[in-house]
Amino acid sequence: MLNLTKEMLMNTYDISEEVFDLYEKALTDVKDEFAYYDEIREFNQLKVLKALQDEKISESHFTNSSGYGYGDIGRDSLDKVYANIFNAESALVRPHFVNGTHAIGAALFGNLRTGDTLLSVCGMPYDTLHDIIGIGDEERVGSLKEYGVKYKMIDLKDGKVDIARIKSELENDHSIKLVHIQRSTGYGWRKSLSVDEIEEIIKNIKSVKPEVLVFVDNCYGEFIDKKEPTDVGADIVAGSLIKNIGGGIAPTGGYIAGKAECVQQASYRLTVPGIGGECGSTFGVMRQLYEGLFLAPHVAIEAVKGAVFCARIMELCGFEVLPKYNDKRSDIIQAIKFNDKTKLINFIKGIQHGSPIDSFVECEPWDMPGYEDQVIMAAGAFIQGSSIELSADAPIREPYIGYLQGGLTFDHAKIGILIGLSKLLKNN
Repeated sequence: MLNLTKEMLMNTYDISEEVFDLYEKALTDVKDEFAYYDEIREFNQLKVLKALQDEKISESHFTNSSGYGYGDIGRDSLDKVYANIFNAESALVRPHFVNGTHAIGAALFGNLRTGDTLLSVCGMPYDTLHDIIGIGDEERVGSLKEYGVKYKMIDLKDGKVDIARIKSELENDHSIKLVHIQRSTGYGWRKSLSVDEIEEIIKNIKSVKPEVLVFVDNCYGEFIDKKEPTDVGADIVAGSLIKNIGGGIAPTGGYIAGKAECVQQASYRLTVPGIGGECGSTFGVMRQLYEGLFLAPHVAIEAVKGAVFCARIMELCGFEVLPKYNDKRSDIIQAIKFNDKTKLINFIKGIQHGSPIDSFVECEPWDMPGYEDQVIMAAGAFIQGSSIELSADAPIREPYIGYLQGGLTFDHAKIGILIGLSKLLKNN
């Protein structure tokens, strides 16, 4: 780091010499990992470029429809671009999805019926899906459970998906209609699933029950590999536009991609049967959705570099991290086990103080909608809740694991991490 930059950081953010020593060591250690992800970034940039060219996207697609939105060529062509990128029959990309959970919910509600069973094979799903599924003792109004959809869950075995147990469940329970795979870690302590691992899981599922639908929650995973789950047999995937694939430009929205019938069924839950994806004005955001997609391969890898750097510098400080800095990744999330409530909170507050927006805010744990425990969240972002921007959050429960993700640029990610680490060390 240049002496001028070092001096500015020390004077502005009270970062110690100790932290700078750790910074220099960590940056040296991660060079080979960065080269590996640069190759993935270039491959996916070419893939996105080709998809935009294949669909002959022009300025005329940056539409501003109103009312019903019939014939919105920007909206309909963006669906085709996404289908191209995901090697899928169809896609539904809409600003009307309020978040990734909404897109996932539409996919599940659209493709499950009364008497069907949803099988989750990665242990407990992400917290915000609990109300959708109807997990827990409390009756969730409007949940899949209330609609008569049954739910089963298979815990991980030694941190891995238990394929033998999956095959046994499929052989013995003929009501299983859809298998849910969560690519990312969520609020768990496990590595994200690589696309190769997802392919192996799907092959085993289809060998027992070819007609079962395989759904992959793809949040945080787009463009971190040269393949996506739909390249290896997933019937349907869903995610958020304010995570990887929106490139930090998309102001809102989500997507669903996969087999045409599955996507169509999901579209009927976004709107209504008979209309599906053929209706819906786009509020003048089409240019941002296209531009964000174009930038996404670069931005997603910048976020990965931040996660790799975070893993190494926190390891050097003696913290347990998952994944480790030299593990191959399939999402942008870095988990850090603090084993101490105060250390966790101080680190996340430091990330907030390193944000470009609301850096003066003191974030505190609170009862966040959709979560079972109090959550502390550092999210000083240009787009509210955008976790492709540098952010960190954690449920306030033992063993006090923090989850860092995002960073539109690696330069900002590493600065934010240095501020977070400095605040942690200074206050502990």
